[in-house]
Amino acid sequence: MASSAVSKQSYLHNLAILTTLTLFCVSKTCLAENSGPHQVECGDDFIKTSCGVTRYPKLCYKKLSAYADAIEDNPTRLANASLSETLKNTESTLTMVQKLLEKRKLRPRDAGAIRDCVETMNDSVDELQKSMIAMSDLEGPDFDMVMISIRTWVSAALTDEDTCMDGFEENSMDAKVKDTIRSYIVTVAQLTSITLAFINNLH
Repeated sequence: MASSAVSKQSYLHNLAILTTLTLFCVSKTCLAENSGPHQVECGDDFIKTSCGVTRYPKLCYKKLSAYADAIEDNPTRLANASLSETLKNTESTLTMVQKLLEKRKLRPRDAGAIRDCVETMNDSVDELQKSMIAMSDLEGPDFDMVMISIRTWVSAALTDEDTCMDGFEENSMDAKVKDTIRSYIVTVAQLTSITLAFINNLH
């Protein structure tokens, strides 16, 4: 059972990487057809404008500006890049929290709060991974139903991240540990919020 779970996670993680690489492959094709600085400027302006209507424009632009030549002015590629970046950050945050739980000597109450956070962050990763798979195949008559599922999963991931933070707010654990974990979770929650905004704009 454990081996099967690891295989599934590995497969989904590789799919997320493949989606990102596809963005860059599309970019190279477009550059070959229409090379020049205008394309990158267009993509950068599109990202800046799109990020400007999110709740966290500075973080949005910081994370997505590197994808400008791949995204161009395509809302689907923008949503894909944002989802990929969110998944990557969520996975790295989950790993950090797990290591913190394993390496530090914690009071039972603190350890319990962190274990609860690990559980909810695992759920968040799973929901984002399912969204990545669905986003890779938006063609066809089932577009509306697929988008409903993706919105549901990303919304659930955001709820999981908020639940993790709420658990620490209610716990009087070591301030340094709490602040370290919270800073990572806050960033992940903000990225998820950005991704949800872009997904909601897809039609």
